[in-house]
Amino acid sequence: MAKTKSVAFEVDCPCCGATLKIDPEVKAVLSHKAKPAARTLDDISTGIAKLKDAEQQREDAFQKSFQAVKSNKDVLSRKFDELLKQAKEEDPTKPPPKPFDLD
Repeated sequence: MAKTKSVAFEVDCPCCGATLKIDPEVKAVLSHKAKPAARTLDDISTGIAKLKDAEQQREDAFQKSFQAVKSNKDVLSRKFDELLKQAKEEDPTKPPPKPFDLD
């Protein structure tokens, strides 16, 4: 059988929009051209405003986390007191529950 020379072809990636040049004979990608990135900002003042907004969001998240950690001591203290109260109410002569019913 005579081998025919295969011609590489180009395909656009549906995910990222890149152009792939593929050789069917060796079943490999020969080249990859990434899609040029679109500009995200039209004006520098818009970018500065976005950065300041992001800074405020980070500060708010930090303050929320700080308050949660600060109140965590009180929550743990109340949980401990409640469990201690439950432990004192239980009958100490009663044997602990068995994991398997072997009776």
